[in-house]
Order: sequence, then structure tokens, then C-alpha cells
Amino acid sequence: MPLHRLNSLVIGVPDVEETAAYYAEFGLTPDDEGWFTTADGGQQLKIVHAPTRRLVEVNIGADDQDDLDRIAHRLARLELDVRHEDGALVTDEPVAGFRAVVRVADRIRQAEEPPTPYNGPGRIERTDGRAPGLLRQHPVRPRKLGHVVVGSVDHEATQRFFTDGLGFKVSDSIKGHGAFMRCSTDHHNVLVVKAPVNFLHHTSWQVEDIDEVGRGAFTMLENHPERHVWGLGRHHAGSNFFWYLKDPAGNFSEYYSDMDCIVDDQLWTPEDLEGALGLFNWGPPPPPSFLHPDDLAGLMTGAHQA
Repeated sequence: MPLHRLNSLVIGVPDVEETAAYYAEFGLTPDDEGWFTTADGGQQLKIVHAPTRRLVEVNIGADDQDDLDRIAHRLARLELDVRHEDGALVTDEPVAGFRAVVRVADRIRQAEEPPTPYNGPGRIERTDGRAPGLLRQHPVRPRKLGHVVVGSVDHEATQRFFTDGLGFKVSDSIKGHGAFMRCSTDHHNVLVVKAPVNFLHHTSWQVEDIDEVGRGAFTMLENHPERHVWGLGRHHAGSNFFWYLKDPAGNFSEYYSDMDCIVDDQLWTPEDLEGALGLFNWGPPPPPSFLHPDDLAGLMTGAHQA
């Protein structure tokens, strides 16, 4: 695969300052260039003004110029306009309207640390002390941006943009409703779902383990219970633990850990999921607002402004 990472996202919201404060509390670190950084991924989120909440840009990493040239040819076959800006390849997704940027970037290197010890039947990894997750005092800080989920009025066309145009691979599908696609060894970096209006559904951020998922959500909800959306649970597609919260603009943000990794394509069999497995394996059922966010009608009314 010529691609290897999701570099960054740019999202548009009506109130930049309020939304930025939320993501700083979520654990992303603002820098002097207007970006939010993660521990391992560097500059991974920028928040800009837009009349309605939306995905403005998705930025993807490739290894070298040859990769960019190959992707440019793929996009040209789809009759999409391709521009070269600042050494990167730039095009516009024709349905949902966000900008896609592919640039040469270093691969994310995550330090290999000892796994969190968890005791189980016949397996004692932790003795004579309390679980490390109980003793942590540091604020939760995401390690990297994992994936983005977008709604599209023509999800099949948007899926083709990622697969036929950019070179993403399909890991699993939700029958008739969407596709989980990857540009790295992570199970998915983009999920496109069927929707009545183009919109940003959520961004997802990797943390160390299930304790950090819980600690992060607990901290975010302690003084703001209205931020809770859905969790704690475990997805089937991707296998990851999850907890979803809502930012002030109405976008969902997810803490996740323990995502499936697809290193050898020949050993992975994509599934066409139906029913609950398309959403989760265990946990509380998703609220209606997760499937159909409360502001969708308003987004449909103001979609021409975005």
C-alpha cells in the first residue's frame, strides 16, 4: 500500500474558541501554529471557522514522490481535478466536498512499552499491588489520531473516491450503509456512512488501554455529563474498546484502545456486517442520537452554507 497513515484533519465549526477548549480538555495539546498535537502523531487536528460543522480536510501520508504520482494517475482516471501544492497532492472529494491532501510523511513510530498487566484465570501478570490504572494521576493524552467517520449523501461514490482514487483498502462493510477503510495497518482510518446530508460524524483518538478510555471519559464527564454519547463498549468491526463524547459543535469524539491491525492482507477476511454487529459487540445499545445526530435536520437546512 503506498499510503501508511492518517496525518491530520481540519474541521470547521461555528465557534472555534469553544470547540478548541473542548479538545484541549480532551487531551490534545495546542501548539503555536494553531494545531492540536498528539503524543506520537504530532500536528493532527486544526479547527477553523465554518457556518456549520463539517470536515474541511483529510490529510494522508505516503512514503515517497512515486506514491504521489501513482495516486495522481488514479485520481485522473476518475476525472478529478488534481493540484500540486507545497509538494503535496490536493483534490476535492466530489460528493461530501472536503479537501483531500496526500503528502510524503514519516511513518508514525510508537515506542514499544511493556503492556499493561491484567490478571486473568490462570494468568497472573500483576502481583502484590493494585492495578496500574487505579494509580495513574497524569491527564489522559491521546497517542495518535485513529480514524474519521463522515456521512455522505452518496456513500458509494465517496467510498470509491477513497478506494479507487486514493488507494484505501476495505476492511469490513456495513451492508448497504457504509465501509470501513484503511490507509495503514489499523483496521480503519476512514468510515463512510450513508446519510441524508454530508456531515462529520466523529473523530477517534487512540489511548493506551481500556483504563485510559475510562479515565478520559470520566474526566470529561465529571463536570459536563451532557457530553456523554455512548460507551463503554467494544466494537465488532475493529474490535476496539470505545467511549463517545460530544463536542460543543455537535461532533462526536471517541477514545479508543485495542484496535485490530491488518499487517498481511492475505490473512484478513472482510465481513459484510448486518444488525448490531455493524455497530458493536457488547455494551449499552447506541442512543438514537448516535445514529441520527440531533442537529441533522438543521444541517440539512443549512447545508448550502457549509
